[in-house]
Amino acid sequence: MHIGVPKEIKNHEYRVGMVPASVRELVQNGHSVVVETNAGVGIGFSDEDYINVGATISDTAKAIFDAADMIVKVKEPQPVECAMLREGQILFTYLHLAPDLPQTQALIDSKAVCIAYETVTDRNGGLPLLAPMSEVAGRMSIQAGAQALEKSNAGRGMLLGGVPGVEPAKVVVIGGGMVGNNAAQMAVGLGAEVTILDRSIDTLRRLNVQFGNTAKVLYSTADTLEKEVLAADLVIGGVLIPGAAAPKLVTKEHIAAMKSGAAIVDVAIDQGGCIETSHATTHQDPTYIVDEVVHYCVANMPGAVPRTSTFALNNATLPYIIELANKGYKAALSGNQDFLNGLNVIDGKITCESVAIAHGMDFVAPEVAIA
Repeated sequence: MHIGVPKEIKNHEYRVGMVPASVRELVQNGHSVVVETNAGVGIGFSDEDYINVGATISDTAKAIFDAADMIVKVKEPQPVECAMLREGQILFTYLHLAPDLPQTQALIDSKAVCIAYETVTDRNGGLPLLAPMSEVAGRMSIQAGAQALEKSNAGRGMLLGGVPGVEPAKVVVIGGGMVGNNAAQMAVGLGAEVTILDRSIDTLRRLNVQFGNTAKVLYSTADTLEKEVLAADLVIGGVLIPGAAAPKLVTKEHIAAMKSGAAIVDVAIDQGGCIETSHATTHQDPTYIVDEVVHYCVANMPGAVPRTSTFALNNATLPYIIELANKGYKAALSGNQDFLNGLNVIDGKITCESVAIAHGMDFVAPEVAIA
């Protein structure tokens, strides 16, 4: 199979679909890989590094899209990239379609085979290709929140861990999954007062064992969430419904009643955000103020640490890329229900039910669509 790796073009996005070590694995499996020039320069890899493992280099993304059987990316295709996709071509990347009707329609129109990292599952119901970036984003959320709390950024002027004789900041983490767990670890490590909210009793038990007395673990009701958010100095939104738009748990009324200078980091912004006042921002202009509350809503947070993020992502995606290349998408997906769950759009049909519901479109079962 001929595999293309274009350079990412989203604002301040330096990650790359495959590092040279991953390319080497594909070449050793008998496949050809073409990489856009300077695709890896943001994480320290030159064109020569890719050439040395058997890749060829292309000067333009268009040449890659025109020639490749499969496109491997990191972020969702931008409009100019959607326009270059063709019928039957495999696109393997993050998509986050539920809050993004224009991209959904563009992929439908392309008739490409669009497989989303974030909806591939494992035998335990986990999200193995989303997990690495959730770990990174969860940890980064505390760094971002700590900066947002600084007075120079319109925050309350608080140090997360305080100092002897001065109380620490109160951090409320909404969602006890991969993002929330990692955010809480970082916040606890910095000495903050941490509360984690979740609705899964099993998750609450796991978190209670993990954190013991270092964090407060509470069942999330409307009353509890309101009380904790209004008392918080920093709120981390880490709620995820796989493939679907995130629920708006923190309302604009909550925001209006929060402390002046408090901060919010909405890690769920890729799926539309779980804060009603959130809208996507970029690394170039990451924050904005609503009712004196600082909002950090960067849609590609792990892009700020692209080397760490790319290696973590490649470790997870490489086996799936090899499977697609070796078998083709029909055989690879048909024999693996968890992998099949990653199929979002094919031949103009939506095959992820959550995406179809979000946009009021027809849903076709993925096993039917690829038959």
